[in-house]
Amino acid sequence: MTAKIAYDEVEVGTELPAQSFPVTRATLVRYAGASGDFNPIHWNEKFAVEVGLPDVIAHGMFTMAEAVRVVTDWAGDPAAVVEYGVRFTKPVVVPNDGTGALIEVSAKVAAKLDDQRVRVDLTAMCAGQKVLGMSRAVVRLA
Repeated sequence: MTAKIAYDEVEVGTELPAQSFPVTRATLVRYAGASGDFNPIHWNEKFAVEVGLPDVIAHGMFTMAEAVRVVTDWAGDPAAVVEYGVRFTKPVVVPNDGTGALIEVSAKVAAKLDDQRVRVDLTAMCAGQKVLGMSRAVVRLA
């Protein structure tokens, strides 16, 4: 499938609408149930601290999925994303304080490729730290 955005209307440097994604302990429990990833570092504070983490952390795949929503929302069709990859640089620490954490994602078109495709570079931040590195998606536009 292709995006609803026209290739000819997009320029390198085009910024996608930034989004913020709240993450609470309840979010992590729901994600664990959906994904089957019940690793205690994602729900048990005592265990997380014992293995050297500052607190419970969000699932890496959850963080990755939330970040790419900026791209899929912009493209108008999730199937238009033909490649996506990241490096995990810092964990998203989710305190049990009723507020949790906030993942803030921005993105821009970094390159126009062949075959109606563009490369979008994403920046995902939490608590002032970059949580995903080399976060890039290739999107097929209309």
